[in-house]
Amino acid sequence: MTFKPFEIIGADRPSRWLVTCDHASNIVPPDVSGGILGICDADMNRHIAYDVGAAGVTRTLAGLLDAPAILTRFSRLVIDPNRGEDDPTLLMKLYDGTIIPANRHADGAELERRLNAYYRPYHQAYAKLASRRPDTVICAIHSFTPCLRGRAPRPWEVAVLHSHKDSRLALDLIRALRAAGYVTGDNEPYDGHLDGDSIDRHALQPGRPNVLIEVRNDLIADENGQTLWASRLAPILQDVLAATGL
Repeated sequence: MTFKPFEIIGADRPSRWLVTCDHASNIVPPDVSGGILGICDADMNRHIAYDVGAAGVTRTLAGLLDAPAILTRFSRLVIDPNRGEDDPTLLMKLYDGTIIPANRHADGAELERRLNAYYRPYHQAYAKLASRRPDTVICAIHSFTPCLRGRAPRPWEVAVLHSHKDSRLALDLIRALRAAGYVTGDNEPYDGHLDGDSIDRHALQPGRPNVLIEVRNDLIADENGQTLWASRLAPILQDVLAATGL
């Protein structure tokens, strides 16, 4: 059976929103070192391998918005779909203190193979979904860890990342989340612009309105937390979009 590197939910749903999850899965396809990267289960179940809880939030949020969703089915350690093809962190050999043995000797040919097998098919499907209507709005869902090794705890419950090229939705969303009482990061804990990433490729370059939401992963580690945060985000997203007139 051919491995499918992405999952699409509700392709025919009518909403303007397209909900995406670049780091949905910690699956290692069987043709990558026999499906094993050489790191322990504990590492495969933390943020270095995927965005913990993000897939559940994506599925529920898309349902509440009556929107389609696209999610990856391969670990970011196989190849990171949220990086440009020329990004040096596209295929990580060391991540947050963990060496990735299956990537240690990966050469240019192996990188190209993974691009063709997983990365490019995902982005082709993403582009097709985004173009299904002329007024698509992209909402990318990610999660962040409460603390990286050796660093200070992160205080935010949720964060909105945005590029200097387009903050039309993001700034209003930050204000709305803070008004609702949530401790909200503004381009924290990460900067919101990265050339060649998914938002750059599918939203900024074509000129589509967009937001990238990061939820702290200890808050969405189980189904209850994922449902709670999706139910919090959905009405705020709808209200903010309507208020902007975009």
